[in-house]
Amino acid sequence: MFNHIVLFKLKDFQTDQQKSDVRNQIANSLLNLKENITVLKYLEVGANFEINGSSFDISLVTRFDSKEGFEIYRDHPDHQKVVALVRANTVDRAVVDYFD
Repeated sequence: MFNHIVLFKLKDFQTDQQKSDVRNQIANSLLNLKENITVLKYLEVGANFEINGSSFDISLVTRFDSKEGFEIYRDHPDHQKVVALVRANTVDRAVVDYFD
């Protein structure tokens, strides 16, 4: 399996509610990818329980049968729409890709 793990740090917002709303929008958009991208074998999204912690705000864990499957996912138009949403609302990310 090819594993792709990403952590996202949201930018600062005027209110905690705005940040929470954006966090939930991103999380739901990521979860919806499973419906249309068949190479995506496993998807898990976690939203940090602390809205203003120093840690990352959202985690994404995905699994694919191969690196080629990941590349199809990476370039898929639905994924690219979520990428645009994420980029507009984050200040940092960390990524780990590995085979098991």
